[in-house]
Amino acid sequence: MNQPLRLLSFFSILATLLLSASSSLQAADKTKIVLIAGATKKVDRPGHHDYLAGCRLLQNLLQQTPGIEAVLVKEDWPADEAVFDGAKSIVFYTDGGGKQAYLSTSKRIAAIQKLVDAGIGIVSIHQAVEFPPKLEKQSLAWTGAVYKKPKAGRGHWDSKHDQFPNHQVASGVKAWEINDGWLNGFTFAKKTKGITPLVWSGKEHVGSQKGGVKDVVAWTFDRPNGGRSFNFSGLDAHSAFENAGMTQLMVNGILWTAGQPVPKDGFKFEADKALINSFLTPRTSPKSKKK
Repeated sequence: MNQPLRLLSFFSILATLLLSASSSLQAADKTKIVLIAGATKKVDRPGHHDYLAGCRLLQNLLQQTPGIEAVLVKEDWPADEAVFDGAKSIVFYTDGGGKQAYLSTSKRIAAIQKLVDAGIGIVSIHQAVEFPPKLEKQSLAWTGAVYKKPKAGRGHWDSKHDQFPNHQVASGVKAWEINDGWLNGFTFAKKTKGITPLVWSGKEHVGSQKGGVKDVVAWTFDRPNGGRSFNFSGLDAHSAFENAGMTQLMVNGILWTAGQPVPKDGFKFEADKALINSFLTPRTSPKSKKK
């Protein structure tokens, strides 16, 4: 090989190495968030408990913030747990009451506990906030609360949300009204100062803080051993994302758990109805019940 060809080959290899190193550095600079969607039933009302659609939309919204890498696990649990490597926050949007796939085996529980112990953010959306009784210890440690009957309640009702505390996650959150499916009546961890209620909803006070602890349906938890958790028991249907205030709360809450400082007016994103609906999972509507 003559001298010019040697030089050309050398510079080609050098350029490849530099490009690879640059790509690795860019990936390392990103804040990684893993979104885990619960199984979405094939036969159901469009948008109802469409966990996959919700996670796909959140992936889009989160990545509208520069430096954010949102990774989607499409159903229940990753085939390769290496997806958690380097993650700053894990988001669970699933069924609850023991139906959560990440609570189905001791090995998976241990894997999440390891992330919690490392200070990784934990987000629980809708029924994911309801742990089975035998995992009360994990529920308190991961979310700061436990859904315990008969005190706990659930149901659908109209509520108006226009009262928010002075907290980063509430930054830029505008009022919204909705008929959502809520879980409330949580029992919060005792002797813990890290709980901040964000949203209230109940049949009597319909969103007012007057409902007190029993009506708390969204809260943050600064975990005593480090790490942040954000919990929201609404979002029964995908159409809830059409409420800009609620969606702002979700985006703020998730990025806050990943250690991102929330701007004064909240994180910026674009989400019109067409974009929101574009993520809906194709489904077969259930047969109507005969009278």
